[in-house]
Amino acid sequence: MKFIPNAIVRKIASQQLLAHEHSPRILFVGGVVGMLGSTVLACRATLKLESVLDEIERDLEQAKRVHELVNSDQYNGEQQYSDNDYRRDKTVIVMRGVGSVVKLYAPAMILGGASVFALTKSHSILNQRNIALTAAYAAVDGAFKRYRSRVVERFGDEVDRELRFDSEEVDIIDEDTGKITTVQRATDSPGSIYARFFDEYSSRNWSPDPDINLLFLRTQQNWLNDRLRIRGHVFLNEVYDTLGLAMTKPGAIVGWRWNKDSGDNYIDFGIWDGTKEVVNDFFNGREGAILLDFNVDGVIFDKMPSEAEHTDRIGRSRYRDGV
Repeated sequence: MKFIPNAIVRKIASQQLLAHEHSPRILFVGGVVGMLGSTVLACRATLKLESVLDEIERDLEQAKRVHELVNSDQYNGEQQYSDNDYRRDKTVIVMRGVGSVVKLYAPAMILGGASVFALTKSHSILNQRNIALTAAYAAVDGAFKRYRSRVVERFGDEVDRELRFDSEEVDIIDEDTGKITTVQRATDSPGSIYARFFDEYSSRNWSPDPDINLLFLRTQQNWLNDRLRIRGHVFLNEVYDTLGLAMTKPGAIVGWRWNKDSGDNYIDFGIWDGTKEVVNDFFNGREGAILLDFNVDGVIFDKMPSEAEHTDRIGRSRYRDGV
């Protein structure tokens, strides 16, 4: 007995895996092409429809003439053509005509149905993959947050920041004394998946005046927190866009959700401490830039507020504002 060589088996398995990976795209393209093909077939069938309808009309007219002739006073033959026979023949003619029309459009209907199935299947596969990816992303994000909390608990916030961000040693020279001090500063790449630098290169809202930058960031943070309380959710990309920063793929699915039972329930840019003072130089980033590290809750697609929560939140917001 001859066995299939392993190289061939691996090649076939590799092609099957590749086809499975690209199956949504293949099904979508096939569905679109099929819909175009079914339209062409339907147009061709329509060109032949008139002759089929004419044939049905001729048969019905002929049956009507025979019925009128047989039941007229001038007819003296022995053949009988009762009203029941006439109705039965009309039904047969119509059903036969419907069959001809269905047969005429059958290729277009079959191809159109297959195309709809392909498009639906493509959407279903992508939806299932998005659900799986979202769940995996949420699990990884949750594990990372738990890891960070353990690091902070054991070593403190300073060690957590130094481990979380890409940093480098920078020598600072005191202009008055000439003393050289070595400090840790964040590099051009923050390292954190959500952290971004706010500077003249990355944001259209950057100002050469540091006080204006801090005022702008504080104002936007307060406005976004009001938006969170009123609407119930804010995506990270919305924050990026408000600050004039480029949006990212993770920013389209992660963000904040207002939930009185869990979560931070506020948006924090990570540049002020509890006393509203700007945090240390390392956390504040490079010279001429401000390092923003957002306290996102994680994936929020499956955590959108219910209608009751939304109504309750709006009522409390109006009561707070004196409306």
